[in-house]
Amino acid sequence: MGASSVLLFAVPASPLAQPWSMLAGNLVSGVVGVAVVQLFGHGALAAGLAGGGAIAAMAALRCLHPPGGAVALTAVLGGPAVTALGWSYVLSPVGLNSALLLATALLYSRLARRPYPHLPPPQPHGTRDPLPSARIGLAREDLLAALEAQGAQLEIAPDDLEAILVRAQLQVSRRKFGDVLCGDIMSRDVVSVRPLDSVDLAWERLVHHKIKALPVVRLDGTLAGIVSLHDFFLLHGAPDPRKMPVMSTARYVADIMTRRVRVAKPESHMADLVGLFSDGGLHHLPVVDDQLRVVGMITQSDMVAALFRAGSSG
Repeated sequence: MGASSVLLFAVPASPLAQPWSMLAGNLVSGVVGVAVVQLFGHGALAAGLAGGGAIAAMAALRCLHPPGGAVALTAVLGGPAVTALGWSYVLSPVGLNSALLLATALLYSRLARRPYPHLPPPQPHGTRDPLPSARIGLAREDLLAALEAQGAQLEIAPDDLEAILVRAQLQVSRRKFGDVLCGDIMSRDVVSVRPLDSVDLAWERLVHHKIKALPVVRLDGTLAGIVSLHDFFLLHGAPDPRKMPVMSTARYVADIMTRRVRVAKPESHMADLVGLFSDGGLHHLPVVDDQLRVVGMITQSDMVAALFRAGSSG
C-alpha cells in the first residue's frame, strides 16, 4: 500500500497509477499469490512463481501496477498470519485497503483540483477526427509505432507524450512568431451589447455586422460574458438566418449569454492562442486589459491571416 501511495499521489498521470491498474493489479496479484501458496507452498520456487505470475496476469489484463508484485510475494512470504487468511487475503486486507486508498486519492485530487484519473483530452466537436494540431506533421500513428519499437514500457501515457510534443511544437512556433502579439492582430472597434439589452438588439447586431459573437460588457466596460449564434440556437433553430430564433423565456442578453469566457491580454503572444483556436474549438476570443475591460476581439479569421502573413514573411 505504501508503494501504491507513491504512484497515486506522486505520479498520478502515470499509466501504472490509474484506478484500473491500481485496483485490478493488486487484486489479481493477490489471487495469483494465494493460488501459488495453495499449489507450491512457501519456498523460493513459490516466491518466484508468485512474482512472475502476478506480472504475467497484470500484463494480460492491462492493469500493470508494480506494487502488485509485493502483494503476490506477501501471500508467499507473509508468514502464518497471512497463510491463515487463505482466499480472504484477496478481499481483506488487499481489496479493502486498495479501495480505501483509491477513494482517498480521488478525494485528494478533487480537493487539489488536479486531474485524476488521467483521461485523454476530449475532442471538442465530438467526432473521430484527430485534433487539428495532430493532422499535419507528427501523427499519432507515428508516435505509437515509435513507442512499440522502443520495446520497454515508458512511465508516460501516449496521450501525455503526444501533448508534450504538441507543446514543444507550439514553443517552436512561439519563437518563430514571438514578435506578434494579440494587440497587433485584434479588432479594436468592438461591436458589443450590454447584459440588459434585448435579445432582439443582439441578434440585429450579429446580422448587421455579419459576425458570430458579441462580447457582453457592463457600464464600466468590463466583460460580463459573450453571446454567440450558438446561444441563440441552443433552444430553438432559425430556418431563416435573417430572423431571430423564437426565445420563449429569454428577453435580455443576460438570459442567454455565456458567463465563463476565455480571454487574452493585448500583450499575450499570438502563438499561445493557436491551441485554443485549433484544438480548443474557440471561434472568437475577447481581449481585455488588466481591469478586465474589453479592448479588442480576436477571431479565427484574424488568426489565419496573421499566421499566413507571419509564415510568408519568414
